[in-house]
Amino acid sequence: MQEISPLSNKTVVHYDLDTFFVSVERLQNSKLIGKPVIIGGTSDRGVVASCSYESRLFGVRSGMPMKLARRLCPESFLIRGDMESYSRYSDVVTQIIAERAPVYEKASIDEHYLDITGMDRFFGCLKWAHELRHTIIRESGLPISFGLSVNKTVSKIATGEAKPNGEKEVQRQAVQPFLDPLSIRKIPMIGAKTYHLLRSMGIDTIHSLACIPMEMMQQVLGENGVVMWKKAHGIDNTPVKPYSEQKSISTERTFEQDTTDIYFLEQLLVGMTEKLAFQLRKQQKMTSCVTVKIKYSNFDTHSQQLRIPYTQFDHTLLQTAKDLFRKLYQRRMLIRLIGVRFSHLVSGTQQLDLFEDTSERVSLYQSMDQIRNRFGSSAIRRASGLAVRKAIDEMKMVAPPIPPGQLIIKRGYY
Repeated sequence: MQEISPLSNKTVVHYDLDTFFVSVERLQNSKLIGKPVIIGGTSDRGVVASCSYESRLFGVRSGMPMKLARRLCPESFLIRGDMESYSRYSDVVTQIIAERAPVYEKASIDEHYLDITGMDRFFGCLKWAHELRHTIIRESGLPISFGLSVNKTVSKIATGEAKPNGEKEVQRQAVQPFLDPLSIRKIPMIGAKTYHLLRSMGIDTIHSLACIPMEMMQQVLGENGVVMWKKAHGIDNTPVKPYSEQKSISTERTFEQDTTDIYFLEQLLVGMTEKLAFQLRKQQKMTSCVTVKIKYSNFDTHSQQLRIPYTQFDHTLLQTAKDLFRKLYQRRMLIRLIGVRFSHLVSGTQQLDLFEDTSERVSLYQSMDQIRNRFGSSAIRRASGLAVRKAIDEMKMVAPPIPPGQLIIKRGYY
C-alpha cells in the first residue's frame, strides 16, 4: 500500500471566465443573450474556437469543424472572433485581480489562480473570494465562476462543477468525497488519448483511478501516471507562481561584420521570429507584445514594440516583426546587432486563434511542430528564413530571392 502525502494547508482559488469569447460578444451585442452562439472561422474550412451553452445542447464543441457545427445547430449566430477585444477584456479582469490579490497567476487568457492562504484569519477566504467575484462581474460585465480548495487541481475541478456563473468551496476534509464520483475526464491533465487508455483498463471515475496501485500507473504512463495518481488523491503541490507582465522570451544576433543588407536582415528576422514562435507553442504560451531591437555600428541601440492580440502563430508574429523593423531602421547606418522579443506572455494554445485561421493552417502548424519536436527545431523552416543560413555563418550576402511563404523540409521528411 502506497503512502499518500498529506494534503497541503494552502488555500487556492481558481477563477474562470464563463464562455469568455461568447460573453464578450454578448456585452457588445445584447441580442445574442440567450441565443446559441458559435465563434470561429466562418467558412466551411473554419474551426469552432468557442461556443455558448445553448449551442452545446446541440452537440457543438470547441475544436469542431465549423461545417459540422453549422449542421448541428443551423439556427446559431456565427461570429468571426475579435482577439483584440478579448485581449482587452482579459487585461481588465487581470487588473482587477492584481489590485486585490496577494499572489496571483494568470494561467491563460480567461483563467487565474490566487493563493489566499491565511486570509481566513482576517476576513474569511470564501467571503473574500465571493466579493472579488462580484467585483469582477460588476466592473467588467463578464460572468465568472470560481472554485476554492487546498490546491490548484482541486480548485480547478471545483470551478468546473460550479459553472455556469457559480461558486464552489471544497474544504480539506471533503476533498476525497468530492473527487471520488467524478469522471476521470475532470482531471486537468487527462486528454482524449489518455482517457481512452484508462477506460480500456476499466478506469472511469477518479475513485477507480485512486484505487489503482501507483506502480502500475507508472508502468503504463511513466511519471505522468504518478502525477495523475496523486491528483486522483487530491495531491498537487504546484505553487501559484506570481504573475509578471515582464515575462518574455527573446533572441538576438551580433554580426562579425556590420551590414546594411536589408534583404539579409529581414530574412534573418524571419528565422529568429519563427524559432521563438515555435518555443511559444512548445511551452503552450502566447504573446501580446512584440519588440524588435537593432544596434548600429556606433553602438546606438534602438527598439520598437507593438501590443497585439494574444497569438502564437508564425504568420502574425512574422508580419509584426517585419513591420517594426521597417519602422525602426531609418538611419541607413551599418548594423551590428538585431534582436526580437516576445513579452506579456500567458498560457494558452492555438485554439485561441482558430477563428483567424482555417483548420488546414492549424494542422500545418501542428505537423511542422511535430517534425521539430522529433528532429530538432531546424528540421523544417520557411525558405525565407533559410536563405540567410549560409550568410549567417560566412557573412556572404549573396543568396538569391526565394518565393515568399515557400516551405523547405530538410532531411527528406514530408
